[in-house]
Amino acid sequence: MELKKLMAERKDFDIRHSRPEAYFRDLGKRRSSLPKHTGDMNPWAVGCYTTMSRIKQKHRGLENDLFLAEKMAAAAAYQGLMRYPQEELREAHYDLAFSQFHDILPGSAIQPAEESSVRRLDHGLEILSRIKARAFFALADSEAPPAQGEIPVFAYNPHPFKVKGIVSCEFQPSEINWSGGYQFPQVFAQGRPLPSQPEKEVSNLNLEWRKKVVFAADLEPGRLSRFICRLEKRPRKPAPQLKKEGGKVDFRTDELEVLINTRTGLLDRYRAGGRDFLAKGAFAPLVIDDSADPWGMTVKRFRDLAGRFKLASPKDGSRASGITAQPAASVRVIEDGAVRAVVESVLTYGRSVIFLKYLLPRQGTEVEVEIRVHWCEKDKMLKLSIPTLFPRARYIGQTSYGVTDLPADGNEAVSQKWVAAVSAKDKAALTIINDCIYGSDFKSGELRLSLLRSAAYSADPVPSGPMVAQDRYVPRIDQGERMFHFWLNGGDLSSRLRAVDREALAKNERPFVLTFFPAGRGKKPRPFVELSGEAVEITALKKAEDGKSLIIRLFEPTGKKRTALLSLPWAGARKKINLSAFEIKTLSFNPRTGIFRELDLLERPLREPR
Repeated sequence: MELKKLMAERKDFDIRHSRPEAYFRDLGKRRSSLPKHTGDMNPWAVGCYTTMSRIKQKHRGLENDLFLAEKMAAAAAYQGLMRYPQEELREAHYDLAFSQFHDILPGSAIQPAEESSVRRLDHGLEILSRIKARAFFALADSEAPPAQGEIPVFAYNPHPFKVKGIVSCEFQPSEINWSGGYQFPQVFAQGRPLPSQPEKEVSNLNLEWRKKVVFAADLEPGRLSRFICRLEKRPRKPAPQLKKEGGKVDFRTDELEVLINTRTGLLDRYRAGGRDFLAKGAFAPLVIDDSADPWGMTVKRFRDLAGRFKLASPKDGSRASGITAQPAASVRVIEDGAVRAVVESVLTYGRSVIFLKYLLPRQGTEVEVEIRVHWCEKDKMLKLSIPTLFPRARYIGQTSYGVTDLPADGNEAVSQKWVAAVSAKDKAALTIINDCIYGSDFKSGELRLSLLRSAAYSADPVPSGPMVAQDRYVPRIDQGERMFHFWLNGGDLSSRLRAVDREALAKNERPFVLTFFPAGRGKKPRPFVELSGEAVEITALKKAEDGKSLIIRLFEPTGKKRTALLSLPWAGARKKINLSAFEIKTLSFNPRTGIFRELDLLERPLREPR
């Protein structure tokens, strides 16, 4: 009715009922005269990049677990170890898709919608948790029982490339240590000792009945790795050797130097491979003036500083930490061993507290930063300041199947699993991987990661009156405890950008690690998938939606032509893959015939098999 009325009123336009196909066909005839836009179509409603962090974190978690569960289930099912759980995966996929509905993922919904969406996301996460467990036990069922005194640790790497780094897991010793001394967990791979250390377990039992072990290991592609842990009796738990001296904690290895200021709790130096990347005071939590508007409809940036978190006094830091014996310093070395050192800082602002942990590796240059926030501010934003030594750097970030230039003028930017400050002049890049955020900004070499916004639920900045009621309590978003993890790494420009996409994939789709005692009864699986060469990823590995073939989706993330050799050891199949810059290539593999076929993203054949 409204369209007919408009058609009757507007004689200056030829308005007619039609179809999208006809509309685009007509546009195609006038293609050369149409305006052209190159680049991102953002920004608008830039607060939505950050608002309602619980939804964004659970959405990212479900997204990651969906890809990971598909890969693990495919590895087990195509080797006859379990049924492929297609319907269960589809149900979790529906949970993920529904959570993207307006206004759920943007964080602009009312509070009951937030609670409902968290429940739906948790439903999908529970489904995938069970699938991952079934696939893991199916893949590990053939493993031999351990010898007396051995505690087996298994790690399944779903990726087609080696994942090198730090592995951690917890286990229960066979009995409580009543005999005194300390049981030190030492991990071995094929009889060779690995760098290992104990760390504080999640439980708080005041006796040795639960252990957490951390060790450095290489996880081979597409397969289950087995490690053995033995408890070695020592007189006492090793004391940290890293000390606070002269107002700083100075951590050094052959590759890395990190200096933490004990007067501020912040990072004053990050030197990797002999090159400094950061100015003093890095990882400073900033409080930014904001509004009750969850969309951020009327702004393009969040740069008005309201204040900074400061290092807590020993009294305040101890009270916030639950330390009652005696006041403890608010910068402290809490773990130290052959694998890494962990330094914790306690910072406060208003009624909010941050526990900032720096996890410093004995091997490599990647520093993990864990941030536990107890947030009580209203109409404020929390950002994390990381000042680089590259004032004219290019700012880039990961997008969906690509990399894009981000604004370097302080405007709010949106990206996926990583951002980078890139200095062509210095031939250097500083990358920061995340597992749970999307917003950030960059200006004059300072990178600011957006963590939280405490706007009101569904508050609209209509200019005719106050945004929220002024005569009562109005709940704000993201009050309470939240957790964030980041991985900082600096190095040569080309090698850093070549590596970061795979690193971000492995951080988000983490290898499945568990200690358990197998019975050695099942069929032993072969490695499932391997990919030679650099950078190229397998982003999806799953059963076809409407058939029995295996779907393999590959992606080139660096903007360069590359060739990779795809191997499926379980099927005795190999295929050379040529990819152009940022190309997505989807293949199907028929296990019965051994034939690969190239498909489009909807899994329809593109050409006949060669």
